[in-house]
Amino acid sequence: MKKTFLLLTFAFTAIAMMAQNSYTHYEVRYAHHPEDAKQYDTQRLRKEFLIQKVFAPGEVNWVYSMYDRFLIGGAEPVAAPLKLESIQPLHTQHFLDNREMGIINIGGEGTVTVDGKAYQLGFKEALYIGRGVKEVVLTSKDAASPAKFYINSAPAHTAFPVRKVTLKEAKIIKAGSLAGSNDRVINQLIIDGVAGVRTCQLQMGLTELKTGSVWNTMPAHTHLRRMETYLYFQVPQDQMICHLMGEPQETRPMWMSNEQAVISPQWSIHCAAGTSSYSFIWGMAGENLDYGDMQVVKMTDLK
Repeated sequence: MKKTFLLLTFAFTAIAMMAQNSYTHYEVRYAHHPEDAKQYDTQRLRKEFLIQKVFAPGEVNWVYSMYDRFLIGGAEPVAAPLKLESIQPLHTQHFLDNREMGIINIGGEGTVTVDGKAYQLGFKEALYIGRGVKEVVLTSKDAASPAKFYINSAPAHTAFPVRKVTLKEAKIIKAGSLAGSNDRVINQLIIDGVAGVRTCQLQMGLTELKTGSVWNTMPAHTHLRRMETYLYFQVPQDQMICHLMGEPQETRPMWMSNEQAVISPQWSIHCAAGTSSYSFIWGMAGENLDYGDMQVVKMTDLK
């Protein structure tokens, strides 16, 4: 009888961990060998690497990638606050027991409350949250114009303080040219050493393309020592992004819409051309914090 009771208790506990609230949803994505990935058709490629639904009103959506155990999420609070609960794959009481997190708001004004302290986040403003935080609650100032919090999270070995970063505080890198159709501004937001931010391995930033420019990250590159994700946004209605991925000599196109994300393995290039100008958020985690650690591929070597 005692054994049966313990088993039932364990079962109910497990169910509670899997569904701590009704608005949090997640899926797990596994890693892929490039020799396998190059055999995928369009449907399979999109299933494995594209994240079609990042934001939904009143929901928190996660994709847990086995590439560097990186979490990609979106939260859109409307009438009620959204609390970031731990999910079953993490097997922790709190989401950030073993992790760090970066949040960038791409919607209306909102508030991120971290262990009782409120941080106001406007459009394109970022917040770094370190390991060990117990509670993160997200709210929108106006339900008619809700905040859209894009979230990246990676494992962390130590705790660093919470830090808000605005575009004015970001490290700005101007790249490309209008003649090359890639005139853009790279805003480093959550980068170790920028605006007082300290991180274990997480890096996040925001790239804005100037009007008339459509290419990003060209020449393309790979990251042997880290993975990367892109979230495309400010893509006008009825316009699209042609994202390119795959090994440099085995590239594949992936057509993407506004506010969709894509996972880029360490063996894959990650660049795109849009049918209009746009912005995108990049997030990385891996072996080191060297922003320039990349393997550049000559444009003439792409296939």
